[in-house]
This record gives sequence, C-alpha cells and structure tokens, in this order.
Amino acid sequence: MKSSEIRNAFLQYFERKNHKIVASAPMVVKDDPTLMFTNSGMNQFKDLFLGNAMVKYPRIANTQKCLRVSGKHNDLEEVGHDTYHHTMFEMLGNWSFGDYFKEEAIDWAWELFVDNFKINKENLYATVFEGDASDGLEPDSEAYEFWKKHLPESHILWGSKKDNFWEMGDTGPCGPCSEVHVDIRPDEEKQKVPGAQLINKDHPEVIELWNLVFIEFNRLANANLEPLAEKHVDTGMGFERLTMVIQGVRSNYDTDIFIPFISEIAKMSNAIYGKNPEKDIAMRVVADHIRAVAFSIADGQLPSNTGAGYVIRRILRRAVRYGFTFLDFEEPFMYKLVPVLVSQMGDSFPELKAQQTLIEQVIKEEETAFLRTLSQGIKRFEQYLLNHPKGKIIDGDFAFELFDTFGFPIDLTQLMAREKGYEVDMDGFNKGLEAQKSRSRKAAEVDAGDWIVLNGNDIATEFVGYDHLETESRILKYRKIAAKKKTVYEIVLDKTPFYAESGGQVGDKGLLISGEDKLHVVDTKKENNLTVHIVGKEPKNPKGIYLAKVDDKTRLKTVNNHSATHLMHAALRNVLGTHVEQKGSLVDANRLRFDFAHFAKMTDEEIRKVEDIVNDKIRENIQCDTKNDVDIKEATKMGAMALFGEKYGENVRVITFDPDYSVELCGGTHVKATGQIGLFKVVSEGAIAAGVRRIEATTGKNAEIFVDDQLETLKAIKGEFKNQPNTLLAIKNTIEQNKKLEKELEKLQKEKALQVSGDLFNKAQEISNIRFITQKVELDVNQAKDLAHKLRNMADNVYVVLALTNGDKVNLVVALSDELVKKGMHSGNIIKQISQHITGGGGGQPHLATAGGKDANGIEAAFNAAKQQIN
Repeated sequence: MKSSEIRNAFLQYFERKNHKIVASAPMVVKDDPTLMFTNSGMNQFKDLFLGNAMVKYPRIANTQKCLRVSGKHNDLEEVGHDTYHHTMFEMLGNWSFGDYFKEEAIDWAWELFVDNFKINKENLYATVFEGDASDGLEPDSEAYEFWKKHLPESHILWGSKKDNFWEMGDTGPCGPCSEVHVDIRPDEEKQKVPGAQLINKDHPEVIELWNLVFIEFNRLANANLEPLAEKHVDTGMGFERLTMVIQGVRSNYDTDIFIPFISEIAKMSNAIYGKNPEKDIAMRVVADHIRAVAFSIADGQLPSNTGAGYVIRRILRRAVRYGFTFLDFEEPFMYKLVPVLVSQMGDSFPELKAQQTLIEQVIKEEETAFLRTLSQGIKRFEQYLLNHPKGKIIDGDFAFELFDTFGFPIDLTQLMAREKGYEVDMDGFNKGLEAQKSRSRKAAEVDAGDWIVLNGNDIATEFVGYDHLETESRILKYRKIAAKKKTVYEIVLDKTPFYAESGGQVGDKGLLISGEDKLHVVDTKKENNLTVHIVGKEPKNPKGIYLAKVDDKTRLKTVNNHSATHLMHAALRNVLGTHVEQKGSLVDANRLRFDFAHFAKMTDEEIRKVEDIVNDKIRENIQCDTKNDVDIKEATKMGAMALFGEKYGENVRVITFDPDYSVELCGGTHVKATGQIGLFKVVSEGAIAAGVRRIEATTGKNAEIFVDDQLETLKAIKGEFKNQPNTLLAIKNTIEQNKKLEKELEKLQKEKALQVSGDLFNKAQEISNIRFITQKVELDVNQAKDLAHKLRNMADNVYVVLALTNGDKVNLVVALSDELVKKGMHSGNIIKQISQHITGGGGGQPHLATAGGKDANGIEAAFNAAKQQIN
C-alpha cells in the first residue's frame, strides 16, 4: 500500500465505526500557554478531557501533524542518526469522550492491524500497566484480559508507570495505557532473542506502533489522583512507523514518505544514499527537517530568535549545517525541496499548496543568512586557533559561544577541532549548556495550584462583551499561580464582558467589584477554552456576586484599531493584489500591527493609497454587520477568508464592512460603524521575513497625536531654516553643502595623517632591530587604524601602538609589519596583555588589533607593557 492509501484506510475504518473525521489542528499552538507546538494527536481535544468544552462528537478520528523537538519530547538530536525518530510526524488517532472504553479500543486496534493491514499477528506484542503502589493503583487486569482474546500471554507484558501510565502534564487527566509493539526483525534474529525481551529497549526493529490510553483519573497539584466523572480513550499511532511496517522495509526513511526527498537530495549533492554513513545521516536530517520547517511556516510561524520561531530556526539551521558539512552544499538548497513536499502531501494538507511560494522564499532567506553566519563562525574558530597556538584543547566556553552565537552544534566544533589536531573541553561546554538550560527552566517555572471550584461544574463562561461592558457575575472557580517574579490568581466567571486575548486582539482589563473587595483585572486570556481573568490578589468574597467591569476607554481604542485592521487588510488587497494575506496581527489600545504576505517594500504612493481608502471607508460610516454561528462553508461562499494556521469550528462568526469590501472570519470586538474610528494613519512599514511585511498604524486620538507630532517637527525644521519658502529645497542644499565639506575635511585629514605617519616613523625607537612607535593621537578609531596600517607598511620591522581618548573612553591600536608577524609576534595577543592597564580588553588579527577601556591614566603603562613584548 502507498502511504496515502494507508492514511485513508485508517480514517475510513474509524468512519465505519461511527467516528467523526476531523481535520488536523495547526501544528503551531496559539491558545495553550503550556505548549508551543502540537506534540500529540490529543492536543486539540485537551478542552474536552479537561471538561472545559461540550462534547459534540463522542467519537472522533483524524491524522494530526505534530512536532517534537523540545521539552519533555526532545527528539531533535536523535533525528537522522536512527531510523525512526522525527521532528515533524503524523499521529493517527481515535478518541472516545465518555463513550466506548478499553474493550472496544483493544478489539478495533487488533482488527485494523491484523484483518485490514494484514500485519502478521505473530509479530505483535501488547503492554499493560502493572500498577503502582505509590499512587495506590492496581494492575490493569481488565486490559490484560481483553488482550488475551487476541494474543498469547507470552506476548502480553506488564509495563511500569514510566511506560504504561500516561499523563498530560504535572496535573490534569491521566490513566493507564496499553501499547502495541511490533517485531520486524529477520526470523533468524527472532529465534536468537524473543521479541518480548526487546520491548521498550530502544531496538530499531522492535518498536511501539500504537498507544491506547485509557483516561480515567485527574492528577491534582498535590500529586493525588481523583477519578474522572467520565472515562475517555485517547490513542496515537505514528503514521511513518506504520507505513514502514506495512511496506515491509526496515527504516521509516525507506518508505515512500521519505524516498522522494532522499532521491532529490542525492541528486542535488551528487551522492548515493546507502554508500556513506555520514552522508546518509545528513540526507535523513534534511529530509526530515524540511517537513517540520515548511509545515510551521504554512501554519504562520516564521523563524525568529524567540519562542516557537527560535525552535523552527534551530531545526532549519541543523539541516543546513548537515548539508554544508557532509553534502558540500555551500549555497541555499533546502528551499528546492519544497516542491517535492507539496507533491507528496499537498492533497492531504492544502495549506502547503496555497503557500508554496512564501515557504520557499522564507526558507531561502533563512538559509542564506545562516550560511553567512556559518562562514563568520568558521573565521572565529580559525582566529581562536591563531590566538591559542600552543594549547591543543578548545576551551569549553568558546565552544559554547560558537553554539550559542553562531548556531554551531557541538559535533561540528568537535569535527573542526579534530581536523586541526585539537580536542574540545566537553566538561566546560556542558557546564555552559546546563547553565543556559537552568536559566530557561527558572524563567519558565510556574506553580499552578488546584482549581477551587465554587459554583458547580459549569463548562463555558457566557461572554456578553460584544454588547455590554459590565455585568453581574459569580466566580465558578479560581486558583493561585506562583511564578518567579509575582503571584497572581486566575478567576473563571459564569459570565463576563471581558474579551480574552485571541485572534491578535489583546485581552481586556478592568475591575471585579464585590462590596469592599476590588480586584484589578490586569489581563484576560483563553486557557484550554476557559476565559481566565488574571488578578493580583485572592478574592475576599469568592461566593458573592461581583460586578465585572471592563475599562471602557481602553476597550474603545482597541475596538477602533481592530476594525481599522479589517479595513486596512481589504485596502492592501485592493492596492497590492489579492495575494496579500494576513500572517499575524496585534491589536491593542495604542496601535495595530499587521503582518502580511507581499514580496516588495511598499512605496510611499502605495501607503498613501491604503490610507486614503481606509479613511474614505471611515467617512462613509459603514455599519458593522455581524453574523454569528455561520456554517464555515457558507461563510466561505460569502467571501470570508479562512487563514491558514488558525483553528476554526464548524460554525464561525463573520464580520462584514460592506459585502463588496471587507468580509472576514473574526471573534473580536468591533465598532458599530466605521465613523467611530475617526482617523487612520500608517506609522511604519517594513520586512520581518522573506515575503512577509509588517505595517503598523494607529487610529482616532492616537492618530491625531501622531499627525500633530509630525507637524510640530516640520514646524521646528522650518524655524531652523528661517522659514524659507521651500524648506525641502533648503534641506537638500544644506545636505549637499555638508557632503562637500566632509570631502574637504577627509582630504585634509588624509594629508595630516601622511604628515603624522612620516613624523612618527622618523621618531621611532630602534629596539632589537625593531622600529617601535608609541603615540597618543587625536583621531577616531578608524582613522587611527588607517594610520597604523600606513606605518606598518612603511618598513618590514615596524611595531606601532597608538592611543586615543574620547571623554572617559580610551582605545588602543596595535599593528605589526608582516615580517614581524612571520617571526611569531601577534597584535591580538599583545593587545590582550596591554589593554589590562586601561581597564579594558580587545583582540584582533595578527597584523592589527584594537582594544577599548575606561582608564586613560593607564596609557603610559600600556605603552611600557607593549615595549616589554619585544624579545
């Protein structure tokens, strides 16, 4: 069977078992503070397990795109080196929410494997939970008995809590699980060692295929377990592993999922897969990582230096580094694999087809930038070797600098070191790495207490904030959150006017008031489908009635900016073209920020056109037409765009400002009519990634202030030019005149430098056949370097040290003639020694080096120390 046929067969099987087949959620998580990426199939159903959402379909099945590279599921370093770890993978799964339980899950797993996929039942094993005394849990004999219908007891194994008790996190729903393993070793291997002895032993050919989780407990913050009111089933099966087994190969990378990528990489690199272990690893790394990076970009996550973006950048750079080191790719190459990915998976995941050009552009730019960084890191490495010619150990701190600053994995540094006859101080490197991880862990540490439930188990908070800014409410539950810097409380109300941060719009602020108890709501967020009000102190009257009151002035400004965002989006599509699509947004009381797909800088004329269109629509005072609970297909027919990377339900909310102008899916708050916005003004426009632009704008009173500030600046400039009739011409003339003066000044400085260089050369001290020159100069650093260069080239035995001061700062410049460098002298080493006297530091090349410090009184001592360097 082809992999596409296997995926379809799985979904069709569970459709016949009355499961609702749902689409994969985005791989990039936006509404769960505990996750950056979807790392298992159950993530999108977390609300249902937690009881925070109503169960619409008691049986569900799907294939979910997942990413595991960080935190608990850190598989990154294994990827490529073995045959079964991946970053991005598909998780096939079926779920029951209070419907069927262990027996059906086990029976259907067996039927699908043996009867449908024709997997040899002799090769299958099952593990069940052996119990745990510390939690007071008995062995899962029930699951054991169900498996006995299908497997001999020699193929049913008891498993520990580590392997066979699944938990969502430190707290939350959990329960025993039963794993299905398969032994695909050759028969002669099976005769030597039974498969039962290799279960969960990391054997590449005795692997877990399917995990059947039976969720029946809730783990509390005090570590105790309490039974859930309803029992659930959550199963997850690696699609890539299943395909390997069904297609009868020994590696996931030998399936038709990866072979097209590996074939293309081999062709591009003129290599043959299977001939060289290092090249094979590199090809597997690239084949895996292109999927992870492309899907993340398609879901709206661009590479960056923080958060989820940093993870994606790290994956991409790891692939580029392997291609650079082992496949001799010195130019961008990853982006050329995107068409292969679209051909392979575009039908199942249409976001890849729709955004192919953007994905290619972003990846190519990232590759180009990192190849430059690699080149700089290699130069830094070579410079380090020149500065440390005697030792044969690469300092661990320096190895960590290469890792942290230049993205060099430690194995690359080790490889480069071995080629030069060096070794890396791994203890020092690991110390730096652990310190970094420790800082990250401490920064992320949050101690969440158990929910204190007060008013029943109401699932959803009623949101009344579209029409009302205050209402009487009761607290359903609350809990304490102790973070590193402060302690806050999260409160869930039965109904609320507070808008929770979503869709780019920030959460509301305001007050909860009950008698003398006044709680300041500093933010409102969505957490696992709960509307959470964040306050600074514990409620004094938790069972009382509270007046929930939104800060109306802040909300008004936010609403203006959000509606203006819709008007601007439509204007951008009118001016630039229909390829413009939202890639991110932020709407608060002060501004609106909008990221969109476009491949060129906007001209001033284009920005002016966008402003004109939006302001025209504001003056038209268009009424906002809101339609709730619209079928997603009907909304699309209305012209509303569904954004890739967003998760929509079957019914959506549609916001329209003139059906022929702006129709969008949106859950945010908006103006009643556009005239309320007042004024729209673009503040800035620029690039944030290849093919992605960012525009910032402001509205209403803030836009007036912005324009007034610009006018005041213009008025001040006119005043400086004596209110000349044509201020712009006066400025241009002044700039031209300034350029002429700068050229004349530069000419004079060069003439002075020539004269100074001759004077200094003639005044040089002769020491051991070396012309030693020291001098304080009234130049800037660049001019001093130029002077040092001139002096070092005036003879083959010049050793020059210059000092210059600027306020409290002092700089030193050291230069050596090439012949002195050949004899072993090194400007970088010298300046490290002498800069200590000016309370500073520096470095550089063998022929020229600079240093900065803050003690000008040490200049003479530095000159004397430099003199001592002459042998």
